[in-house]
Amino acid sequence: MKRTRYVSAATAVVLMTGGPVAAATAAAADPARTVTAAPAAVPAATTAESAAAAALKHYPGVIESLDEDGSVWHVDVISKDGKGHAELEVSASGSVTEQNRDTDGNAAENKALVSAKVTAQQAMKAALAAHPGQVTTVEWDDDDGTASWHVEVRGKDGKTWDAQVNPTTGKVTQSGSDSDDDGDDNN
Repeated sequence: MKRTRYVSAATAVVLMTGGPVAAATAAAADPARTVTAAPAAVPAATTAESAAAAALKHYPGVIESLDEDGSVWHVDVISKDGKGHAELEVSASGSVTEQNRDTDGNAAENKALVSAKVTAQQAMKAALAAHPGQVTTVEWDDDDGTASWHVEVRGKDGKTWDAQVNPTTGKVTQSGSDSDDDGDDNN
């Protein structure tokens, strides 16, 4: 009983003089007592570029797609050998959560992506040079037999710009805007 009073009194003194950091230390000294520290400042929203860097740090390889979903980025990364694949989520704070990983993929299916001269990050830079704003989506597209990067940029005017970036030269080969920003790709 006396120990509890001394710990409680000591905790009160520490809280008055040391603030949240001291509170956490005091809570560690007395595990039966829980102290909630002041919430940390909310970090600025993560950009496509920083989400890509965080994803590649977590799972080295080549980005196949990156898509903004509110404050979370969904990133698909293919391993450099083309056999591995990871589905990642990058939060606004930059923390990475692995949603799925496999290592038995068909390397032949990913050969064009893995060997492309222009990466997703370089495609983003090219699209931003053509249309300043913020990248919201980057996607490797080789469905019709002609590979390209599809990059969506939200301009400062609120319009979404769709750009196709050549994976060999890095040039923006086609672009258009969706002025009503409804996600419809009929340009």
